[in-house]
Amino acid sequence: MAFGRSSRRKPLVEPVTLKILVAGGFGVGKTTLVGAVSEIRPLRTEETLSEAGRPVDSVEGVEQKNTTTVAMDFGRITLREDLVLYLFGTPGQDRFWFLWDELAQGSLGAVVLADTRRLEDCFAAVDYFERRSIPFTVAVNCFDGAGRYPGDTIRSALDLDPDVPVMMCDARDRESAKAVLIAVVEHALAQVGKAREHAIT
Repeated sequence: MAFGRSSRRKPLVEPVTLKILVAGGFGVGKTTLVGAVSEIRPLRTEETLSEAGRPVDSVEGVEQKNTTTVAMDFGRITLREDLVLYLFGTPGQDRFWFLWDELAQGSLGAVVLADTRRLEDCFAAVDYFERRSIPFTVAVNCFDGAGRYPGDTIRSALDLDPDVPVMMCDARDRESAKAVLIAVVEHALAQVGKAREHAIT
């Protein structure tokens, strides 16, 4: 056929799917980040905070929070035609940590969200991923009114290895949250590459 459109269609690209965890302390913005970037309606397992839970769910610093994730958040984002991320937000409270091992299976990497008002709340997540050699990026969620500190100060406070990326973000903003996810994928793939080189040598 010399003229007109060709009947040939561009072959469909089968996308690579990667699993990324979104972790951090209670009230740090995990559900918000997943919701900000997800191209599907995110699955949320939130329950209203009750008076009975006040002794174990401290809302100091996040007094306006009235719900909490009790299982996971789930969302999906297509970064490229051939790359899709499945996002799993972990529950922040200690009593739900038995779910983390299930959620972590098969994950490429993780985001550890941090809040400078409650920085100690993300120590457990950092420790979890370090112990299991799961690559992670620390993203400081810049809440209104929270202190702003250089990345090196955050790195020192969390005692992070030099190669762990530290960045600032606004979990409410799609582009900011997307940049965090891209950083996680790039860091995780770089770590996989290093591991392969080490195995060969």
